[in-house]
This record gives sequence, C-alpha cells and structure tokens, in this order.
Amino acid sequence: MKILKFGGSSVANPDRINRVIKILNEYHLKGEKFAVVFSAFGGITDRLIQMSQRAANGDAGYIDLFDEFRMRHLAAVEELIPGRSAKQEVLDELGKNHRVLKNLLHGIFLVREASLRTVDYVLSFGERNSAFIISHALKSKGIEAKYLDARTIIKTNKEFGSAKVFFERSYQLIGELFLQNTGIQIVTGFIASSDKGGLTTTLGRGGSDYTASILASALDADIIEIWTDVDGVLTADPRKVSKAFTIPKMTYAEAMEMSHFGAKVIYPPTLQPALAKNIPLVIRNTFNPKFEGTYISHEYDINGKDVKGISSINEIALLTLQGSGLFGATGTAGKLFNSLALEGINVILITQGSSEHSISFAVAPAKAKLAKKAVEKSFEFEIQSNLIDPVKIEEDLAVVAVIGENMRYQPGVAGRMFQALGKNGINAIAIAQGSSELNISVVIDQENEAKALNVLHEAYFLSDEKILNLFIVGVGLIGGTLLKQIRDQQEKLRVEESLELRVVGLANSKKMIFDPVGIDLNNWKELLLASDEKIEMGKYIDQMKSMNLSNSIFIDNTASTEIPKSYPSILDNSISISTPNKSAASSDFTTYKLLKSIAAKRGVQFLYETNVGAGLPVISTIRDLINSGDKILKIEGVLSGSLSYIFNSYNNGDSFGKALKSAMELGYTEPDPRVDLSGEDVKKKLLILGREIGLPIESSEIQIVSFLPKESIEAENIEAFITTVERIEESLDAVRKNAEPESKLCFIAKIDNGKAVIQLENVGNDHPFSTLSGSDNMIVITSERYFERPLVIRGPGAGAEVTAAGVFAEIIKIGHYF
Repeated sequence: MKILKFGGSSVANPDRINRVIKILNEYHLKGEKFAVVFSAFGGITDRLIQMSQRAANGDAGYIDLFDEFRMRHLAAVEELIPGRSAKQEVLDELGKNHRVLKNLLHGIFLVREASLRTVDYVLSFGERNSAFIISHALKSKGIEAKYLDARTIIKTNKEFGSAKVFFERSYQLIGELFLQNTGIQIVTGFIASSDKGGLTTTLGRGGSDYTASILASALDADIIEIWTDVDGVLTADPRKVSKAFTIPKMTYAEAMEMSHFGAKVIYPPTLQPALAKNIPLVIRNTFNPKFEGTYISHEYDINGKDVKGISSINEIALLTLQGSGLFGATGTAGKLFNSLALEGINVILITQGSSEHSISFAVAPAKAKLAKKAVEKSFEFEIQSNLIDPVKIEEDLAVVAVIGENMRYQPGVAGRMFQALGKNGINAIAIAQGSSELNISVVIDQENEAKALNVLHEAYFLSDEKILNLFIVGVGLIGGTLLKQIRDQQEKLRVEESLELRVVGLANSKKMIFDPVGIDLNNWKELLLASDEKIEMGKYIDQMKSMNLSNSIFIDNTASTEIPKSYPSILDNSISISTPNKSAASSDFTTYKLLKSIAAKRGVQFLYETNVGAGLPVISTIRDLINSGDKILKIEGVLSGSLSYIFNSYNNGDSFGKALKSAMELGYTEPDPRVDLSGEDVKKKLLILGREIGLPIESSEIQIVSFLPKESIEAENIEAFITTVERIEESLDAVRKNAEPESKLCFIAKIDNGKAVIQLENVGNDHPFSTLSGSDNMIVITSERYFERPLVIRGPGAGAEVTAAGVFAEIIKIGHYF
C-alpha cells in the first residue's frame, strides 16, 4: 500500500493535473494499491485567506476574489471532465459548495469578524473542490476513484487553525473505511473535523503532508510519496546555490534537521505518525516523474558523505545573557528558557561556553524585544546587583548549518567549515553543535548568508571543483588578451583543474557590466558596449562588494594611480587582488606594508608578479628562496624590455638613433621614449624587488644615474628630443671609452648591500647579461645558496601575451588557495 500526496504546485492548473493523472494511471496499470491526498489548487489557500480578511474588514472586494475562485474551478471542470452528464454532476456539487462559501463570506462581511473556526471552514473549500474535481477526472479516464472528505475519518480537538489529532479514533475510522471500500481513495488534505460536534478544523502548516502521514500510519503503508515541484531534498537551496543537487538517500533525522534550518520540502512535525512506524518517505517531482528523488528512512549509509546537506535560516536575532553571576550558578539555563517558554518564544539555537560566563540564544527577530524583556524580568535581581549584564541583542543575522549523520565518524568536518568561511571573510559570531554531531550551526551576518552557503557547498560537495568569480577592470591590450586566454582555457581548466572561471564584473574607461552567473566571453565587447552603466570606479567597487560572491578576485589591468587607492578596502572585504599595475606595490612603504597586512589578516591574496618581468617568475622565486631560509645578497636586473632591445641593438652595431627608432616603431617604448629612457619605470620595479627581499626602502632612496643629456630631458616635445640623439651617442661613447673590447653596455638596476642604483654599465663576456638579445629581461640573484653560480631568470619582460599569462597564472594560483 502506498500513500501519495500532491501539493498545490502539482495541481495548479488543468495541464498539471493531467500530468498527475498520467502518473496515477501508470501506477494503476501496474496494479499498485494506493490512496492519494491532494492539496488545494496552487495559490487557492492564500486566496481564501484574502477573501476572509477582506470580508472581515468590510471590503466588498472579497466578492471579486470569490468570483475568481469560482471561475477557476469551473474552468478546470470544463477542461478535465468530458461528457455532458459527468460534467454536470461535478458542476452541481461545486455549485452547492460555492453557494455555501458565498453565504459564509457574506456573513463574515456583515459581522466584520473572521474567527479561526470560521476561517477553517472557509479554507476547507480549497481541498474539497480540488479533490472532488480530480476524483471525477480520474473516473473519466477509466480509473476507479472515489472522493473522500477527510473530515469523516480524521478527528481532532477544537484548536482551530492547528488542531490536535485524536489518533486512536482517527486510525479506527480510517481502517474501517478502507476495509469497507474498494477503489482508489482521493482524499482531501489539510482538513479534519472535531470529534465532538463535527466542526471543520485544519491541521496547520504542512497539513496535507500530515494527512498523508496519518493515513500511512493507520494503514501500515509501505511508503509515502510526496510529489512536489523539485527533484527531492537538495544539498542546498537552489535559489541561493546554483550547483545544489538532489540527495538520493537520507535519514529522517537528517531530513528534519534540513527542514528546521529552512528546507521547505517537508515539515517534520507532520511526519511523526509515519516516523513512529518506520514508514519510509520519498520526495518526487511531478514535472520530472522519471527521476527517483530523495528516499528518506531510518537507515543511513556509514560509507556515504559525511555531510548530507547545507541549510540556513536567513533572519534571526541573537540574544546574549552574560556576567560573572552566571558562573557556577545552578538552574540558570532553566530559569532563562522557562521565561521564554512562558511568553511562547521559540528558541532556534543555543550556545554556551564552558566558562559559563555567557549564554547566547537565537530567536525570530520579531520576538527579540519580547525575549529581552522576559529574560531581564526573570533576572531582575541579578541585573540590579550588577551580577549579570542587561541582555544584548544582535540583529541582521542568519544561521547556516551543515547536516549529516556521518559527521560523527569523520574528524575535520568542523575544521573544513571554519576554514572555508574564514578564507572568504565570513566571521562566525556564534557556534552550536549537539553531542549527536548531527549538525554544526554557525551564526553569521545576514548579508553573508548566500556567500556562506556557496562556500560551504563547494567545500563539502564540490571539494574538487571551485568557482572563481572575477571582477576585471581594464580591457585594453593586456585585459583583452587575458579575457581571450580565459575563454580559450575555460573548458580545460574545468575538466583538468576543477576550476570554473566566471567573469562576473567587467569595466573599461567608459562602461561597466555585471552578471553573477558569468559574462559571455564570446561577445563581451558587444555586451560592454551595450551597457547603460557608465563607469564610476567607486560604484564598481561598491557593486563588487555588495554582490558578496565567494572566491572573488579583483583584477586591475590599468596603469591608474587612483584605482589602487581602493585596494585596502577591497582586501578588507576578503577579495583577493591580482594586478600588473605597479602603483600600489611601488607606493610609499607604509601603504605597501598595509596592503600586505590586510591581505594576511583577511586570509586573501595580494599578488603582483607581473609588476616585474611580466610573466617571468621573479617575485615568486624570491619569496620561495626567502621562505625556505635562503638570504638574498644581491639582485641585478635588466628590467626594461624597451631598454634591453635598444642596447642590445646598439651593442650589435646599430647607432643609438637607429635602435631607438626601431624600438619606437615596434611599440616597445611609450609614445614619448623618455619615459623609458629616464629609468623611472625601472626604478619602480627595483623598489618592489627591494621590498620583497626585506628592505624598508622608499623610492627616494634609489639612485638613477641618467645617461641622457640635460637638453634631451628638457626638450619641449618628442620631435625636439629626437634632434638630441647625437648628444646621447656622445654620452654613451663616454661610458664605453674605458670598457674592454668585447664588453656590452646594459642599463642595470642593482641592489647590493642595501644600496639601490640604476645606471649604464659595461659587462664582460663572463656576465650573464652579455647573453641578452632582443627585448628580453634578465634578473640575476646572488644568495647564500646561489653564491658561486647566481640564479638567473630570463625571458620576455614585456608584451600583452606574457603579461596577461602572468595574471592568468595568478588567478589559478589564488583558485588553488581557496
């Protein structure tokens, strides 16, 4: 024997009812023995409540709602019941119901009052109409179905609105009816009647589930099937966690915990009759009937996942009672919770430290002030004696919980939870875990609820897969190349590295766009162009923060000196940064240390490998050497791709003028080549390297020995500067005059014994710089370990491809850190 229950969403309209009929027909053809419980058509219960309220308020608009109610059911009959006589039989019965309901509402309108008793009667018309119509629709398909008004078999007390069931009497009536009747019983959910007087009552929240559970228990059914509009119980709320999936099997205890913390598929109190008899329950999807759904029973799989699901309550208030007077005092907890019980206040969560200095408990926000008043009244003497502080209320909070019977067998479950939250900047305000280890609950700021659900879901269910949310500013040469590289590698990274990269924010110098599910990288240019949002960097950063996505990374591909001023607040919001922009790391030392400090404090990454050497692993290599105990003694570097090209060409016999012209034509230099030739960009890079090896160095402490004559530096424009090239040649010849015949001239940045200098130098054939060619950069690191043969890093130090690739590598590195 099976008991099936279909909720309002499953029978919202004739099309959906026909889906249900198809499912039931398949059961019937298989020879299955079953009874079916139906809720009212979707939305009807709310409409009936609105009718009652309007009528009680003296609002004649209740008549419009009644007419809508009536017409909706008559329309359903027209579509579902073929044949004039069969249709008329149903319409006659509905007509009686509608006349009674109309008169009842008119009575409410006249007396301006709708008691719970009256409202229960009004609400009963939803289930009665629904089950009656569907029973006759089934008959029209050749299925022997019989309408059963549950008021005749389920008996309750007179607590209208949420009546208490008299189980013994109800079970007797159910047993007798099913013994005396054949055919498929189509039962009204939610409604019952008082044992004395036969008045209509309702079973409260989850009432139709309750009806199914009562029937199953009375008939010792094999299983209960709850048919709804989702594929069972999911690992998390799919509206907040896009990657949530169906849990195939779970225990009743796990299902109840999930429901307590917000899962809406089942309501635990209604399932107690079935639970008491160990009757399994399956949650199925009316709109995906082939899917097996979630099977819920007393059995659990000890080899299954340690966490079954993640759930939340999105609005709570946390109250804390604390003070020295709590220490060692017996009966404190009893006194506290008794005061709340007397006011009918439900406690959602309780936590107390072993020091006994405080007790914190969560309640619904609407009850917070009442709870505070009740507790303070109960502890009035202690508060007046300064033994206990006044109750503290914290609002705008949420609870997230990880749930699973197997957690008790797995060490490290809690550690993984707090690590995932911590790395995403989510602070645990209070923590609760029962000795059964069935759930671990954490109170957090309400604004972090969705973010927490996603990071925990990823940690427990997608531990091999991470979603990185990228906010990219600057889509020029480097940024555009980066977007292309990400697009081309997305699938490979997802399959081989279990990393899903989503560009969720994008901005150029004019516009910005956001999409929390990811911007289409095949047409990002068109989307950005079509955007109505003009770029305002403050608004962009505020939007990034307000989206509050897990595993967020901010990527600054600009050369702006303004954007880096926002880095501290970005890092402080637990958003990692990767940038080729040198402005932040080469700013004053205090700012540099502040950025590093905030990143460490918030557990996020601040990476700028591409500041020096584009895609070359310079900074990371230095960090690895230092972290492994090596000591850097000296750093020498040719750190400018443009200057490297110019002097390599000059060393190979080209005149300086020819080498400079070629570099300008190839785009190696800035439009005004003096920006490169001055050494200021190299200075920033050397400053960053000095700081990376531990020097508290400022830009003013780095000496640049310029090879440019004064008239070249002071030339009014580029054309005037070009006319001074011959004087530059003379300056270079003076540097080379005393050099050895086969030496080469290089523009070298050097830190040696704490002193930083940038200047032209002649190097012999025995120096690594003598092998330079093209626009390559080279960094030579002399350390205690690499003393006789220094460590050499060489390769392209400029260019969009290698710089973008360096940023891309940092994104992946950050992804593996989360």
